[in-house]
Amino acid sequence: MPGDLEDPRITAFGMLLESHAALVGTIGRDLEEVSGLPLNSFGILLRLARTPGQRLRMTELAAQASLSTSGLTRLVDRLEEAGHLRRDPSVSDRRSSFATLTDQGAQVVTDALPSHLESLERTMAGPLGADGIASLTSMLAAIRDCARATPVRPLDV
Repeated sequence: MPGDLEDPRITAFGMLLESHAALVGTIGRDLEEVSGLPLNSFGILLRLARTPGQRLRMTELAAQASLSTSGLTRLVDRLEEAGHLRRDPSVSDRRSSFATLTDQGAQVVTDALPSHLESLERTMAGPLGADGIASLTSMLAAIRDCARATPVRPLDV
């Protein structure tokens, strides 16, 4: 067992979690200063802004944002109330709806984007360089795709 504690897989996973926490804290503070929105709210607007048609089915948006459907619903309620997005019913499936970015939401993204990019450059892209960012993106996509393909097992109780 003692040798297992030094396994590089444990170290890599720990560094990933620590890096995530540090980036979320720093970039979240930077974004909130500029946009007035928490990182998860801005992230929803950014996802919609980067999507063709600036709209996503709510279930797809929840999956992309790693939120439960109820968690996304609460977040979308707040963003809709602020005028940053709207819900549009699906014409093909009455049970589902789309989150659609409004002009006001697009303006929030446009206004915050220069500061957001500067924050990303300072905390992540700068230290890694262009090749490092490309490698990191590729590696994280591989990890994400593998983890999503693995069925979730219930915890042994």
